[in-house]
Amino acid sequence: MGSVRSLYKKGTTVLSCEIYPPKKEDEFKNIYAKLDKLAAINVDFVSVTYGAGGSNAGKAIEIADYAKNKAGLEVVSHITSVGFTKEKLEDGLNRFKDIGIDNILVLRGDRPKMMTDEEFNARDFSHASDMAEFIREKGMEFTLLGACYPHKHPEAPSDEADIYNTKKKVDSGCDVLISQLFFENEYFYRLQDKLYDLGINAPISAGIMPVTSAKQLGTTVTLSGTTVPEELSSIIAKYGDKPEEMRKYGIDYAIRQALELKERGADGIHFYIMNKPDLAEILLKEMRS
Repeated sequence: MGSVRSLYKKGTTVLSCEIYPPKKEDEFKNIYAKLDKLAAINVDFVSVTYGAGGSNAGKAIEIADYAKNKAGLEVVSHITSVGFTKEKLEDGLNRFKDIGIDNILVLRGDRPKMMTDEEFNARDFSHASDMAEFIREKGMEFTLLGACYPHKHPEAPSDEADIYNTKKKVDSGCDVLISQLFFENEYFYRLQDKLYDLGINAPISAGIMPVTSAKQLGTTVTLSGTTVPEELSSIIAKYGDKPEEMRKYGIDYAIRQALELKERGADGIHFYIMNKPDLAEILLKEMRS
């Protein structure tokens, strides 16, 4: 069993990346070459996203299959609980197991736009922790990963409630945590301290996304609820309309952020690379130098 849990060892920092199925078919054809490149730079594992309720299930499974069985990468497959019945979830997990996927990132996911209130309210899993508990009760042999939030989840009523929700994920069976992206490391250190205070010893990978365009930053802040520090705001203001400079300084900011995390003993760093393996290559080279 290829458990990513075994990658997390004292004194090392696991380096991983996220890949998502492209929406356009012509872009989808290029994803295999990107996976081959990620394999060539020896990323520790890749996570493959999966739409709410299985909206891109076929492509996600196909990409995970290639990554695992052709490119030779260790794979974490996302699976979102919104829109799943227990039967549909079990079927989806069995499809992953059939292609040799041993690691699942359990997420509640966003509500699909076409889902009615009746369908949403009748769902079997209200939270990712419910899904983790179901998988454990079924005795399905997966390493489970869960999400955590340096800036509290946008729907959580308080920081305290958000931390206890994270604890519930671990108590329900999550072996590893991956954080939502953030741009100020102090928020991640605060999250670590709060989780440790609750006795949570699961390894945590810090989510880092290089901002290589001003448009990307706007979308990111809207979706993640993170805050933008003054230094990064200044970079955007100065280089936002200069693509080459923006890319250079955005990557530099992410590298400095990640190196500090590594020096402070972060269990892992998970790079949100927007399907750009050349970006991963730059980041991993700096992290391993």
